Amino acid sequence: MSPLLITPLLAASSCIILLLFAQKVFPRIGLVDSPKKYGLKRRPLPYPTGMIPVGVFLIVLLGNEFWNRQIIGIAISIILLLIVTFLDDRFTVAPVTRLGVHVMIGLILFLTGTHIYTLTNPLESMTGIPLIPLDIIDITLPYFGTLPFLSGLFTIGWIVFTINALNWFDGIAGQVSSLTTIGFLTIGFLALSTRVDQSQLALLTFSLAGISFSCLLFDFPPARMLMGDTGAMFFGLMLGILTIFAGGKVATGFLVLGLPLIDCLIVSMWRILKRKSPFLGSRHGEHLHHLLLEKGWSESQIITLTAVLGSGFGVTALFLSTGQKFIAALIFIAIVLMLSRYARTSL
Repeated sequence: MSPLLITPLLAASSCIILLLFAQKVFPRIGLVDSPKKYGLKRRPLPYPTGMIPVGVFLIVLLGNEFWNRQIIGIAISIILLLIVTFLDDRFTVAPVTRLGVHVMIGLILFLTGTHIYTLTNPLESMTGIPLIPLDIIDITLPYFGTLPFLSGLFTIGWIVFTINALNWFDGIAGQVSSLTTIGFLTIGFLALSTRVDQSQLALLTFSLAGISFSCLLFDFPPARMLMGDTGAMFFGLMLGILTIFAGGKVATGFLVLGLPLIDCLIVSMWRILKRKSPFLGSRHGEHLHHLLLEKGWSESQIITLTAVLGSGFGVTALFLSTGQKFIAALIFIAIVLMLSRYARTSL
């Protein structure tokens, strides 16, 4: 049987077994959430179970026979993020500290080889420029050698963006795990295509799809446990990394993750206009899923909307040219803006 099937199945089954174990053990050792803190009338749930998918994937990653500087950089980044997010889930970490760690993670990834040298220009037909170079300015660092400066800025910004967008999207249990399952499957099939042709990348990506689907089995409403920032930020980190690894397919990643990414931008601009920090948490009146809940939508309906948009635009992205992806992205932005306007009316 192909490793592309065996490894993801083993990762998924291991994650399910460990989550079942956590369901019994976490409440006994005090690893539960605080529903009363948010005015919720339900029993405390095991929390943060996001450490389990992180641990399972680290075993898959470090069991990879193709060890190199990039793999080590990814492992260090995952472990660093795990430590900070677990502390934040349990005790709360200042937003500035979290942001600083996210920037540090992006820098670690860049210095260890996770970067791209060009972006495909979506406006090539109008400008005549096929590629946007990110290697026109170089910097030289001891041990790391010569590195493309603009690529570093892009890598750090993209990683920080995907980490926080997925975390902010975690306002409803099941949203992140459903969307990331779709995202990892899309990137996995892209990795197998002739355009990318990276079977090792596909192996890691399909393993993540199996892991995130395992989480969905437990946090789909009514949730039996909660991943917390530990799980949401980990999946955001990996989606950011994998879109870079897959030949810099940022446009594809944007179409798969369009809903949380666009919602993240809308909320950030809204907060800045109100002179509020864009990195503070929120439970009401800002993010699209909160607005739809207040509008009367059920959690299952919102997750279905997320899955339909993510899978529809994600699968379509596999067959579109860069220019067509740009048009699809504009359509997606228009859809999210209309949904946001609809959700904000008569509240």
